[in-house]
Amino acid sequence: MAATAFAPAKVNLFLHVGAPGADGYHPICSLMAFADVGDRVSLHAADAFELQVVGPFAGELTWGEENLVAKAARALVRAGRRPVAPVGLTLDKRLPVAAGLGGGSSDAGAALRLLHEAFQLPMDDAALEAVAAELGADGAACLWGRPAVAQGRGERLSPAPGLPPIDAVLVNPGVPVSTPEVYRRFDALARFGDVEPPPAPDAFEDVVELAAWLATQRNDLEAAAVDVAPAVGTVLATLADEPETLLARVSGSGGTCFALCPGDIEAEGLAERIEAMRPDWWVRRCRLGGPWPD
Repeated sequence: MAATAFAPAKVNLFLHVGAPGADGYHPICSLMAFADVGDRVSLHAADAFELQVVGPFAGELTWGEENLVAKAARALVRAGRRPVAPVGLTLDKRLPVAAGLGGGSSDAGAALRLLHEAFQLPMDDAALEAVAAELGADGAACLWGRPAVAQGRGERLSPAPGLPPIDAVLVNPGVPVSTPEVYRRFDALARFGDVEPPPAPDAFEDVVELAAWLATQRNDLEAAAVDVAPAVGTVLATLADEPETLLARVSGSGGTCFALCPGDIEAEGLAERIEAMRPDWWVRRCRLGGPWPD
């Protein structure tokens, strides 16, 4: 029964956020890509359901029933309308927590894929995606880990334009950023964006063209994230000033910033320099795209 699934980091290449509706939720439009760095979820036989969390960021994560992996398992049982045999799940938490990388949603998606396959539940992909969407705004996209344009609350997915190879650097200053607090600041600023998908080519020829197009888009939560956690602004300014950076932006509601680079040599050089400058920051060179093999 033992199996393992990769839970990639999610990166919002752009994130447009509209005014809240009567239900309090903000509609979004976001181009999401996934990194070849992330967490791992493993499944093994057990006498009763158990969740273990290991890895460098295990101590910063909520355990027990509030953990999204545990919630995913319970939601799958409810949706499948039949009990799942007791299993153990182990989450190897290698991504920072509250970092704008969709880590919890990606962990939940990996758990859903593992349990669905292990127990051959009578659910098609659409039904599994609906379960993932219940777990959070990034849930549906993070289930599959493939580039997508997300709309609505994040549950309406459409194919992304063709993306070239994207070499990038992810940087987190080690400061958790509360998504509810970012949205409170965002509402106070009242800088709501248009959430219609922007015109885009069917495919981007290279990362230079992609970065130029992304520069005409935005992350509407960026100012609020920097307001909540000024360290995020320091990361963003540092990346923007480096010669290898084609585009620097905050991902999601903040915590982590990314820099797009012309190639892997430039990304490696940038990552090494940032690590030397700020050894207290979490820095990872990566490639963006997806889906990535387990």
